[in-house]
Amino acid sequence: MVDVSDVAQIAPAVERCAQKLGGLEGLALNVGISSGLSLPKMTAEAWDRDYAVNVRSHMLFAQKALEVMAPGGAIILISSMASQRAGGRNPAYESSKAAQIALGRAIARAGEDKGIRCNVIAPGFMDTPMGRDASRRRSDRAVTVPFGRQGTGWEVAYTALFLISNESSYVNAHTLFLDAGHMGGIVRS
Repeated sequence: MVDVSDVAQIAPAVERCAQKLGGLEGLALNVGISSGLSLPKMTAEAWDRDYAVNVRSHMLFAQKALEVMAPGGAIILISSMASQRAGGRNPAYESSKAAQIALGRAIARAGEDKGIRCNVIAPGFMDTPMGRDASRRRSDRAVTVPFGRQGTGWEVAYTALFLISNESSYVNAHTLFLDAGHMGGIVRS
């Protein structure tokens, strides 16, 4: 267990994983929090906490992984469809998830010399504890979801498996919106 908001814990965690696994060929960064505060209610402490977990920890994990990762490895970040819209009235979460997309491109650029790829998955409405909390705060949150349902963790996992595998060896610095077409205008009426 690692407290990703504690800078001192991140590099040793990556080193332990690489040692126990006999090397590091892939890294999936799937951690995120949300204070759920609107801009008028946002505090500096809540903003900094969301950014420390959602962006800074990803940068530090990737930084260390690029040092120890085998050539040809892959890193994926889990962002959110919220990175592209202000619909959730949750600016720290939305902007930190947008920052992850830019960070993913920076990681891909930094990994180029070793052939290490980085891609980002940006799920849409997902049936997760955080998604359920958001739906409780806004009952209309998912009324336009394509296919009449939210996505599942398995759907994100299978996408991550593809992007971290050699099957996607020429996919790099890409953001895949895993949203059933919602961002493309496919909405339930």
